[in-house]
Formats: sequence, structure tokens, C-alpha cells
Amino acid sequence: MPKFFVQNFGCRATQADGAALESVLAGKGLKAAGERSSADLVVLNSCTVTSAADEDVRQTIRRVHRENPAARILVTGCYAQRAPDELAAMPGVAWVVGNSHKTQIADLVTGGEEVAAPYHGNIHVGDIFAQHDFLSAPVEDSAGDRTRPNLKIQDGCDNRCSFCIIPFVRGRSRSAPAARVVEQVGALSRRYREVVLSGINLGRWGREPGSRMKLADLLRLLLEETEVERLRLSSVEPMDFSDDLLQLMAASPRIAKHVHAPLQSGSDGILRRMRRKYRQRHYADRLMKARAWMADAAIGADVMAGFPGESEADFEESRQFIASMPFTYLHVFTYSERPGTPAAQEPAAVPMSVRKERNRILRELAAAKNREFRERMVGKTLSAVTLHEPGVALTENYLKVELDREREPNRLVDVKIGSVSESGLREAKLLNVLA
Repeated sequence: MPKFFVQNFGCRATQADGAALESVLAGKGLKAAGERSSADLVVLNSCTVTSAADEDVRQTIRRVHRENPAARILVTGCYAQRAPDELAAMPGVAWVVGNSHKTQIADLVTGGEEVAAPYHGNIHVGDIFAQHDFLSAPVEDSAGDRTRPNLKIQDGCDNRCSFCIIPFVRGRSRSAPAARVVEQVGALSRRYREVVLSGINLGRWGREPGSRMKLADLLRLLLEETEVERLRLSSVEPMDFSDDLLQLMAASPRIAKHVHAPLQSGSDGILRRMRRKYRQRHYADRLMKARAWMADAAIGADVMAGFPGESEADFEESRQFIASMPFTYLHVFTYSERPGTPAAQEPAAVPMSVRKERNRILRELAAAKNREFRERMVGKTLSAVTLHEPGVALTENYLKVELDREREPNRLVDVKIGSVSESGLREAKLLNVLA
């Protein structure tokens, strides 16, 4: 029986795609290999959000071909959709399959039904904007704690941010049907305490023409029709954090108090050039309401350093805005040119050394904010889920806690916080365990 190995790169959506690929390949009679070197088929599910992500995929292709020259390599995902010829030219690559044809991979590699698609040779890539469905299967947390599965319920994006290639490799926004989400969350809730809902643009779930439901309506349905003990939202665009959604999160003890709203820049001029759909005042309104309604919530953002044309004044405006907001953590990225995006054509590129220095400044600001937030938690009792990592739990407001003793993973516990650690918290005393 042929053996396969799937390796994923990048975001939670890619992880979910990979989990679904493993399922359909196994359904075709292939056997999962324990390691890459023993596989007959190696599927590399790629990311292309930065040039570094592309390079990581190329290095992996070379490594697989060197270590396991007999293996057939299939590259799929976002990089495959964006630059298939580039990948197909690499030694060892048997197929390049874009996101447009990802659902046909199992048939392609097993010689099943004919794969319909525009393709040339071993390349199977078509119009991603014609795609109406997507692969999705629950996937264990990317950190490997195996207690917080991610469920992708939305794919694609209708925004056209000037720096982002994702709409062109993921296609239009499309949502998993509500009934399917209820069924999947219901099944997961029988095994796990916490389920993370994710998507490429999660806040647009249900926004297709003719739909009468929005994300908040789906959450209410999940709370009513499943026994899930905790739902957590991954990233949601700031203007999709409606009052209705924030109030529901604040009111329900079964929804984690965790708001992640991408910012990218705190400069109105740069936001305009990025083609983002909000300005400082809009973003601040959302975050201040979140903090007012959820006093101890985790509040995080993605922030970009060194966007083309970002002057010292722009960066300082952004830094001051970030400092004024109630963030508890930041994901800071150095701007990376993506071929095919308007921003990559901008003539006023910021020198890489300046980009990296601005990244450092923002990371230091984020670390100070996170430390202040953790110190505020000392003496409080927080709800947390125990992880497979021995003696560690994750609070609903997204902080890792070192427990005073090891406990069974995948349990909700109330934890009295005794002190801060280098990067998290330490427990003072356990109060109770919820089965």
C-alpha cells in the first residue's frame, strides 16, 4: 500500500486544508507515513504570504528530493496557485496543484476519475475565482498541544489590500454551510473542551448574497445546538467586530474573551495606501468597546513594519497609536514584497535595515504591553484548558499558565494566578476541575 506524508506551511487555513487532504488520501486507500523519509508520496501544502515562506517551501522540496529521491512530490496550496511553473521546474516535483484543484488531488495521485482542469504537463491550476467550495477538516492546534482543534469555516477574501496576494490564491469569500459547522462542532465537542473557529476572513462568514446569517448568528446557533464548552475566534477584521458580536462574546461564558483584529498600521495615510477599510478612529472605537465590555480580554493585532512609503512620521504616528490601544499582544511582521500586488510596484521602498529596526521597536512595545497585562492577572482566577504540554494550561484570555502540578490534558480548570513567569503566568492554587 503506497504511503503518503502531508507537510503544511503557514496559516490555520492551510493546516485545515492539510488535515482534509490526509483524510481523503486515506479514504483512497493510501497509508499515512510516520515520517517524510519513508513516504512514496510527499504533499507539500504551501504558503506564499511572504518571500520567506516561498523560500521555505523551495528548501523543503530540495531536502525531500535529496533525502528521499524515489518519492513523488506534489506541491499544492497558495504558492502553487501563484507560481506553478516555478515549482514544476524543480527536481523531484511530480505535480503542482493549485488551490483551484486541491479537491481533486486524491483522484489525481491514485489515477481515479479524470481530473478536469486547465493544465499543462504536471501543472493543475485554474481560475481560483470560479471556486465555490473548499477543503476543511478539524486540525489539532499548530503548536501541537492536541487539545484545541481548529475548524476552518470560511475561505477566500473579497478585500483587495494593496500588499496582500491571498485573494488571488484563495479566491472569493465563501462560507461552510451552517448545518455542516453545527455538525462538526457538535462532534468535536464530544472530544474536546475548546474549539477554535478560523478562516481566511472569518468575520465575513455568511455574507454571501442571499444569506441571512452573520458570524454572531452562527455562534448563537452553536451555543444552542451543541455542547461545546468553549468557542474561540481566530482573527476577525476590525469592522466585522460588530456591537452584536462583541456583546455576545462578552455575555457568553462559553466564548473565549479573545479579540484578534488585524491593524497593519496606526497611520491613516498608510492605511489609505494599504487600501484598508478603516481609519484610526474606527479601529479605536472597536477596541475600546471590546475592552469596556470585556475587562480582562486578550486583545491582539497583526502589525506591519516598513510598508512602502512609510516615513519616520508615519511610523511614529503608528507607534503612538499602538501604544494608546489596550493591546495585550502583537504579531509584528516586516513588510515583504509580493509579486503581483500593487504595493510591490511602489517606488518608495523602505530600506530593509529600517524595516527591521521598526519591527524591533514594535516588538519591544508589544512585550511591554504583554508584561503589563500579565501582571494585572496576578491574584485573579482565570478559566483555562489544560494542554498536552505537561503542567501547562491556556487561559481563555490567551495566556499560558504553569500549573502547580501536572493534570490530565483537555480539561477546563479554574486557575488562581500567583505570579508572572518569563513569558506567561504561574498558578497559585487550583480551585476546581470541570469534567
